[in-house]
Amino acid sequence: MVRFTVLASGSKGNCTVVSGGNTRILVDAGLSCREMFRRMEQSGEDPRTLDAILITHEHQDHVNGLAVTARKLGIPVYFTEATHREWMRWVTPRRRMTYAEWLEQCRKQAAERRAEPAGDGPDCEDAEAGEVVALQAAETPEEHRNEPKTEKPDPSRLPAIEFFQAGRPFQVGDIAVSPFTIPHDAADPVGFVFRAEGVRLAVATDLGYIPPNVKAQLKGVDLLLLESNHDLDMLRDGPYPWQVKQRVLSRVGHLSNDATAAFLEAEYDGQATYIILGHLSENNNLPELARLAAEQALSGRASLLGNRLLVAAQQEPLAPIRF
Repeated sequence: MVRFTVLASGSKGNCTVVSGGNTRILVDAGLSCREMFRRMEQSGEDPRTLDAILITHEHQDHVNGLAVTARKLGIPVYFTEATHREWMRWVTPRRRMTYAEWLEQCRKQAAERRAEPAGDGPDCEDAEAGEVVALQAAETPEEHRNEPKTEKPDPSRLPAIEFFQAGRPFQVGDIAVSPFTIPHDAADPVGFVFRAEGVRLAVATDLGYIPPNVKAQLKGVDLLLLESNHDLDMLRDGPYPWQVKQRVLSRVGHLSNDATAAFLEAEYDGQATYIILGHLSENNNLPELARLAAEQALSGRASLLGNRLLVAAQQEPLAPIRF
């Protein structure tokens, strides 16, 4: 049996379980580990059966519970290299000191030393430019300098990492995975088409628009999870700052209800048994508006209306879809 379970979809967290044969994949991990496990159990999915986690991109609503979940289950995480690099920067933030800031700090410390009685200690000129370790040590109180250091857990530690590239299919157990590039303001964002037991399932959210390569990937699928993020009027009149509105509306932002409807009406091939509208904005959309726009676009394809056009939610999982 092939099964597709959307655990959450929206700006506060995204994750979906794809099952086929003896393989279970978690697509994105945007909720806390505890909440993901709770929703999986609520949906009849056993977290212990997951074989891998696949990440579409590094934004927090797609990776928030990633490290804890992967370590808890001891399973590999699949990224593109650029996405992994950006995720590492997010989970292990470092204060970057420019040369000018470093030089100014050296001057201040040298002036303070000249004002104090002579003593031992390295001058700033003896340090490598940009090396902050000695400067940090100089700021440590004397009584604590020789205390043993407690190693902090590495927040970026994962049981195993597998890299993939957009446009190059790969296999995870019984599930074939075809990643494709999507237009979004992330390092190397992707969507996925999964194939198992002759069933094709597509995940395409976080799109500023739908370019030809994405349209090609979405043909001939049995299930389509497609973004319908915002209502244009609600976004324009809503509370977001103008810069954020511009980002959402841009070609690397998110699909509006109108853009999704235009695709469904003019470009979509009508082959999917299920269409799921996902990644709805809580501030700038309503499920009724997203559904209405899609239903009007699909009005000539009655077989796709009713219970086969679904809207994924942020607060609760969709019932599992089985093939």
